[in-house]
Amino acid sequence: MEESKMALDVLKTAILLERRGKAFYTNAARQSESKSAQKIFEMMAEEEDAHIEFLVKQFKSYTNSNQFLKIDEHPEEDDAAVEILTEKVKSEISAAGFEASAISAAIDFENRAIEVYSNRADSATDPNEKEMYQMLADWEKTHHKLLHDLNEDLKAQIWNDNNFWPF
Repeated sequence: MEESKMALDVLKTAILLERRGKAFYTNAARQSESKSAQKIFEMMAEEEDAHIEFLVKQFKSYTNSNQFLKIDEHPEEDDAAVEILTEKVKSEISAAGFEASAISAAIDFENRAIEVYSNRADSATDPNEKEMYQMLADWEKTHHKLLHDLNEDLKAQIWNDNNFWPF
């Protein structure tokens, strides 16, 4: 496939992934009964929105000039706020309830995004494109870690509550 067409196809796929992620997180926030889970899902939806905006700018630039924009530094997440929220989520939700199911499904969204972005970062020849996709993959990895750790804690909680331990 021609490199230019491949670059555009990956951008379109990335924008679609982010839009689906935003829709998922927005709906999960609306349906959640946990205020802390709502905040986490809303935060994730806002981040997906930032990804969409970023990718649309890149798409317009590449469509108009066949060039990717140089990326600025990526904003850091507020790790302390996220930690407080995750502790509250663990105390507010059931490990077998809607929120836990949404967290598990969100992990799959993040895995798919990491795969798409990492693969394109590896194969891209344009240094700005390569840097962009690596940055996005790394950003999605932080989301994945947050969700994975929360999921593992919830799983341990349900195992403890139901005496699933073999010892």
